[in-house]
Amino acid sequence: MSRPDQVSSPEPAPVAPVPATPSAPGTAPAGAAAPAAAVPLRPPAAPEARPWSGEVPQPAPPAPVGRIPVIEVAPVVEGGRWPAKAVVGEAVPIQATVFREGHDAVAATAVLVAPDGSDHSSVRMRDISPGNDRYEGWLVPDAPGRWSFRVEGWSDPYGTWSHDAAIKVAADVDAELMLTEGALLLERAADRPLPDDARAVLTDAVAGLRDASRPAPARLAAGLSDEVVAVLDAHPVREMLSPSATYPLAVDRERALYGSWYEMFPRSEGARFDAETGRWVSGTLRTAAERLPAVAEMGFDVVYLTPIHPIGLTNRKGRNNSLTTKPGDPGSPYGIGSADGGHDAIHPELGTFEDFDAFVARARELGMEVALDVALQASPDHPWVSEHPEWFTTRADGSIAYAENPPKKYQDIYPLNFDNDPEGIYTAIRDVLEVWVAHGVTAFRVDNPHTKPLPFWQRLLEEFAQTHPEVIFLSEAFTRPAMMRTLAAIGFHQSYTYFTWRTSKEELGEYFTELAGESAAVMRPSFWPTTHDILTPYMQQGGAAAFAIRAVLAATGAPTWGIYSGYELVEHVARPGAEEQLDNEKYEFKPRDWARAESIGIARLLTMLNGIRRDHVALQRLRTITIHPTTDDALFCFSRRVPAHLSPTGTEDTVVVVVNLDPYTTREGLVHLDLAALGVEPATTGGTPVVAAHDELSGETYYWDAHPYVRLDPQGQCAHVLAVRAL
Repeated sequence: MSRPDQVSSPEPAPVAPVPATPSAPGTAPAGAAAPAAAVPLRPPAAPEARPWSGEVPQPAPPAPVGRIPVIEVAPVVEGGRWPAKAVVGEAVPIQATVFREGHDAVAATAVLVAPDGSDHSSVRMRDISPGNDRYEGWLVPDAPGRWSFRVEGWSDPYGTWSHDAAIKVAADVDAELMLTEGALLLERAADRPLPDDARAVLTDAVAGLRDASRPAPARLAAGLSDEVVAVLDAHPVREMLSPSATYPLAVDRERALYGSWYEMFPRSEGARFDAETGRWVSGTLRTAAERLPAVAEMGFDVVYLTPIHPIGLTNRKGRNNSLTTKPGDPGSPYGIGSADGGHDAIHPELGTFEDFDAFVARARELGMEVALDVALQASPDHPWVSEHPEWFTTRADGSIAYAENPPKKYQDIYPLNFDNDPEGIYTAIRDVLEVWVAHGVTAFRVDNPHTKPLPFWQRLLEEFAQTHPEVIFLSEAFTRPAMMRTLAAIGFHQSYTYFTWRTSKEELGEYFTELAGESAAVMRPSFWPTTHDILTPYMQQGGAAAFAIRAVLAATGAPTWGIYSGYELVEHVARPGAEEQLDNEKYEFKPRDWARAESIGIARLLTMLNGIRRDHVALQRLRTITIHPTTDDALFCFSRRVPAHLSPTGTEDTVVVVVNLDPYTTREGLVHLDLAALGVEPATTGGTPVVAAHDELSGETYYWDAHPYVRLDPQGQCAHVLAVRAL
């Protein structure tokens, strides 16, 4: 229902229907978390605040270099000052530079250390940059906690012997001596605790090496057989063992990396305009819960609520951020606090804590978690203003400073000043978060964390990592890279990104590669095509096709993505001169006609994308991506692959995504596939198909060589999302 004076958005062009089979109403999406136990209606007493010294860890003392030097270990954040990140079941690439003097062979092992300090698992590392001594191995933690890892460099006598023997025997130089030394080495290797079959392989090889009745090349072949190599790969002879330092690895539950978020303003769900009074009637948490089955049917894992607290009256904003309010204007939910309470209270028009508990319970029944917006600021009417005026900044004229982000002004918001009473503010905020965790909130979207001191966040995030390790914090810091990265390094689990503004093929390729590279150990990206604050020119001008294109990119480009409610209706009209929606929901009620979504088609696309993400572990991981060249500047292609031995399913998974970035025009061209990145042996195919590519959006299967032709119409199907297997 539209308010009488509301500007109507143009009807968006429909998106061509794409076949889908959504979940039945009232059922949890496949792979969703089981409903959690009921939460108490009131929080337990918060633990007593602990003083914080503010001490910074000191640099490690100098350490002697090992006999086999191990340097440039990764992933290491600021020399180990903060832990690198991983989630349960995620394969983590461990790298190091390992070398030695002379020409003898070296090797390396990556060792994963469990939270209790025991060695959990290890893997032999491979040389990924011949000539540069760079080694890599992948480790997989299997439980949350504070893990660690190290790299062990070692001398590889078998590698040295096999290299030298192959050359000398072929040249008939010291052949008998080399064969004898090989036999002695394998005898020593067999004289260790080994499985019987492994020992038998080595014993047979020794016999072959010592068999003087055979020619030297045949004897050498016994020592270099594939069976011997496999045994010594699994059970190497390691000499001069030289371990690196042990580096921290914080392992979280999987939702910290992978999930689909749906943002809503609960007051808009069920809101109605009362013609008799001429005022709006707010929706409630109970009416908002009625929207949850539709959200779950689209496959979302997390429902994210903008602030639900009382809203101040002083300087309350009107429609479109106006300084003039009309009777019944609800104000911005970010102007938190009134006589009805502050951050630990619920706006009376939304309901009670009992209603909130019912909302959380319904979300869990449907397989979803609840995230809550945390905006650490206050309305002039917030109880904190009168009880703790020292928590705010007083200007020279005696007034309290309101928030500004020039040219934007937020007269209805007072920022907190953490300098006057940091301990008091810390305790108050920690206690507020404890209230919502006790009522079932498992994730917090933190508004503008970059405007608060980093020591505050480091302390708070560390405390919650200890007391509530299941709780996830998403950083909404659209700011400079150093701040974004450091917020992630000190504990934020996820981060908003610059994805929203990356639109060209070159920009997307560079940014996707950056986020999947070294950055992945620190900052987990969350991709949002739009938010309640952001509506880019691309989204304003491209219509329904732009919304479809950006949804595909967001859903496949990062393991975590989200949409803002109304995306299904292609709400694309901006306030003049601003990159945000006209009639912004921050300042008014916005009930929506959800029945229109079916004819537009975006909701069906969202449902399909979330289903594809659930079915493909490759789209649930961040650290591997390959950008494939195309011959058209609007065709963007990338792939993700998880090999079988690193997959939680035990099955290899490869997904190729091709997107037409032009929302107006059909584009066509060739894609030049990197077959090795797809797990396919590179070959000159001459047009012969080498992969089967099943389009998860259309249901079509294509048989491609290394240079397939692609044609995509943004008004029909704007993208291919392809499950790929070798023929």
